[in-house]
Amino acid sequence: MESLQQQIIETWNIHNRSMLLFIENMPDDAFSATLSKRGGRDIGRQLAHVVAVRLFRLESWMKKCGKPMVAFATDYSPGKEELLTAFQQSGELMESYIAFCTENDGAVSNFKRGVVSMLGYYITHEAHHKGHALLTMKECGIKTPDALKWGIWEWNKI
Repeated sequence: MESLQQQIIETWNIHNRSMLLFIENMPDDAFSATLSKRGGRDIGRQLAHVVAVRLFRLESWMKKCGKPMVAFATDYSPGKEELLTAFQQSGELMESYIAFCTENDGAVSNFKRGVVSMLGYYITHEAHHKGHALLTMKECGIKTPDALKWGIWEWNKI
């Protein structure tokens, strides 16, 4: 069995690959879909928000590393290719950050319960937005491809 550090990092990587699979299989018209009647986020903006939350966590650490980050304006609704690039990049940066934290006894700045709790937080947050996106697609009459409905649960294959 892999070390605990490797399991923690692999859990993040599987989750990130499931997010990439999700975005790759979304129909193009889904990114502009919304249930909001008051100007709330469409699916593209919800996914941009997920990237923003990742980057908020990484911001001070990344300044030390000197690595660039893809970020979106709050009112901008990115499309599939932009989101795939941002999730790939921020996912790799999160992987590096999680590795850094696990090498330092699991300590995470501004997250007193440590790296495992932080991992749970991010996966939960992103799953919330993934579920909201699926509901929005359903309510807007956008067909959900089988790869979206079932593929995201194939953790032993992702």
